[in-house]
Amino acid sequence: MDLTPDQAALAVERHDCPNCDAPAGSACRTRGGKTAAKYHTPRFVLVPALREELEIPVPADRAPGRAWKQGPALAVVPAPRTERPVRIGYARTSTARQELASQIEALRGAECHKVFSEQISTRIKVRPELEKALALARQFKEAAPETPVIFTVHELKRLARNAAELMTLSAELQAGGIQLELLTGPLSGIYDPNGMGAMFFAVLAAAGQIERNYIREKTLEGQVIAASKGNHGGRPKVIDDDMLTFAVALKDKGVPVPEIAKKLTIKVGKNAGKSPSVASLYRALAEAEDAATDDGLLLRPEHRALADHEKARAYPEAVAQAHTDFAALQTDAQANLHERLQNSDPAA
Repeated sequence: MDLTPDQAALAVERHDCPNCDAPAGSACRTRGGKTAAKYHTPRFVLVPALREELEIPVPADRAPGRAWKQGPALAVVPAPRTERPVRIGYARTSTARQELASQIEALRGAECHKVFSEQISTRIKVRPELEKALALARQFKEAAPETPVIFTVHELKRLARNAAELMTLSAELQAGGIQLELLTGPLSGIYDPNGMGAMFFAVLAAAGQIERNYIREKTLEGQVIAASKGNHGGRPKVIDDDMLTFAVALKDKGVPVPEIAKKLTIKVGKNAGKSPSVASLYRALAEAEDAATDDGLLLRPEHRALADHEKARAYPEAVAQAHTDFAALQTDAQANLHERLQNSDPAA
């Protein structure tokens, strides 16, 4: 900074403060009504010579920390138009094993006013340093609408985890009139949401919609394929088909359901290795009876009789042949019985 602290304070106080509404000629104030120790950033960046500074202290003669008093009124100097942009940098890595130094060095080489950085997993949606960087960029733009504010990142993948997040972020930048700068990668350059870069932001929005549609279609396709293989999602069955078949066989032999439950073992899930509850077994047996068809899984006698009747109607030739075979077996059995009776009769 080429100005002395007193010269810097005088230059800052020639402007109203957009943050605390302190009028020109007065120091900034806190929410508690005290004189602030530092001038608010949106105020001192209105001075071109101070735009690169991180903070400007309030001189001691303004009594920082004491009750705020309004100074002599001055004519407000409108913010000068300048083509020199304000850059806010953001760097991120996913793990501690990745280094941030190269990104930070590149951002400083791009003359970023301030660089925010963090090491945070991509699984975490809220990134505190990113929020701080965006908030500062908005403050700069609100304080000096005519000054270009550029949000700078090393490459596009450091900005968002996926196209959906990128679309949301691009909409936020576009709403605030903040430009986006990519230092490396195939899309490197500066994109102005209110200028030629509007097409870039529109493409990002379209890409986000395309990705959402793609994910939805693949999800539905996967569900259809899984359903065709008998997997309808949800938790795995406590009582699978093999266990149910075994349980039905025991039940047909007259084994009580509580005893059957003790003989079964759950194969998967958090209860693997344990026996299912009696209530679960009762439900499984009831569902099996209700869903049974004529393929041999019918459990109730009345259902078996109905199934036999339906088979007789569907396959009359097979039924007739079965009756013929059964009659032949009966004739042979009777002949064998008569022969044994004759051989065993002493009077014969």
